[in-house]
Amino acid sequence: MIEWSDDAVVLAARPFGESSAIVDVFAATRGRQAGVVRGGASRKMTPVLQPGAQVSVAWKARLDEHLGAFTVEPVRSRAAAAMGDRLALAGLNAVCGLLTMVLPEREAHDPLYDRTVALLDLLGQSDIWPLAYLRWEQALLEEMGFGLDLSACAVRGVNEDLVYVSPKSGRAVSRQAAGEWADRMLPLPPVLVGQGEATSVNVVDALGTTGYFVEHRLVKSLGDRAVPIARQRLIDAIKRYGDD
Repeated sequence: MIEWSDDAVVLAARPFGESSAIVDVFAATRGRQAGVVRGGASRKMTPVLQPGAQVSVAWKARLDEHLGAFTVEPVRSRAAAAMGDRLALAGLNAVCGLLTMVLPEREAHDPLYDRTVALLDLLGQSDIWPLAYLRWEQALLEEMGFGLDLSACAVRGVNEDLVYVSPKSGRAVSRQAAGEWADRMLPLPPVLVGQGEATSVNVVDALGTTGYFVEHRLVKSLGDRAVPIARQRLIDAIKRYGDD
């Protein structure tokens, strides 16, 4: 019998049989893991297995390649922070949806786990959450091998007047170096490099650039799949928050 235990964030849960559930979690030291929770569809366990919930899990199986069974203990729920707050709920769904799709199964990503927990702990703090999500999405691209290098111009090596991002390399490009290729470049909003105001408009613009790499690099590397619609719903929620 193989057993382990870890701290984790619930990513998704779906019914299995009459009363159980198959649960995906992002575990602190073991990455994305799946397992069966006996009684997971019960009134007692359903609130514990909501996406975004912080839990303690113990996994057990006869062989490592088996699906295995989870025993789950609640640590803290994030449902209260998300319910009744459109931005928080959209953010929670976007984070869990992206992680469920892009994380390789049973591959540890400890730094990303820590960033994810820190981000989810900010749910409900609408003034800072959009920028925190942008930084998390940049970290997600970095962790998955598609990070952006915005430190200097890819062509000239300068770090002044950087206004574009190359859609091919993910590197910054200066205005002068772009030349006639400028219309093929992605914008480099200052907020992406920690400059300027993190207004809703500026964050949405920056998410347009990171979104290109999420869609055309990260998700495309997984085959014929589409970015979870929850990400666009989050962007729409950030826009509405800025309009209020």
